[in-house]
Amino acid sequence: MRADARRNHDRLLTEARHTFAAHGTNASLEDIARRAGVGIGTLYRHFPNRQALLSAVFEEAVSDLLARAQEGLDADRPCAALMSWLRDIITHAGEYRGLAQALMTVSYADSRAERQDTSDLARCCAPIREAGTALLQRAQRAHAVRDDVSIGDLLQLTHAIALAAEETPDDPELADRLLTLTLCGLKP
Repeated sequence: MRADARRNHDRLLTEARHTFAAHGTNASLEDIARRAGVGIGTLYRHFPNRQALLSAVFEEAVSDLLARAQEGLDADRPCAALMSWLRDIITHAGEYRGLAQALMTVSYADSRAERQDTSDLARCCAPIREAGTALLQRAQRAHAVRDDVSIGDLLQLTHAIALAAEETPDDPELADRLLTLTLCGLKP
C-alpha cells in the first residue's frame, strides 16, 4: 500500500472507532469519511461495505480475544477460563453500540450449515469460534459443561447478553448476572 493510501486507511479506521463508539455501528459512513478528510469513494476503496469496516475495527479485539483464549487453555479451571473468555467477548462487543447485533447475525448465519456467511465480519469471527471451541471442549472434557452445548449456541447467548446490556446501560451488573445464570444451565 502506498504511503498516502496507508495514511487514509489508518485515518478511516481511527475515525470509524471514534464514530462507532460515539454513535453506534450504524453511524453514517459519509460522516466517517468526512471526519477522516477523505471522500466516500476512498472509504469504499478501502472498505467495500459496512461489514468490512466493522471487521477492520474489530480486528484488534479479535487478536486480544484469541490471546486470552490461548491463555485459558492452560488454566487450572477450564470452566472458569471459558466464563472469563465469554465475559471478555461481552466487554468487546459492548465497546460499539450495534456490534453485538452484528455479531449475533454473523454467528447465527455461521452456525447454520446450509447458510454460510462469507462476509468480512464472518471471516473475522471464524478464529473466535475456533478458539471458543477449544475452550468449550476442554471444559466439557473436565465434565464442567454439558456435552450437548455447542460453541455456536454459546456465542449466540453471549452476543444476546451483550445486546441486553447495551440496551440497559443503567444496570452495569446485568451482563455478569445473565452470563452467570446462563453458565449455570451449561453444567451437567
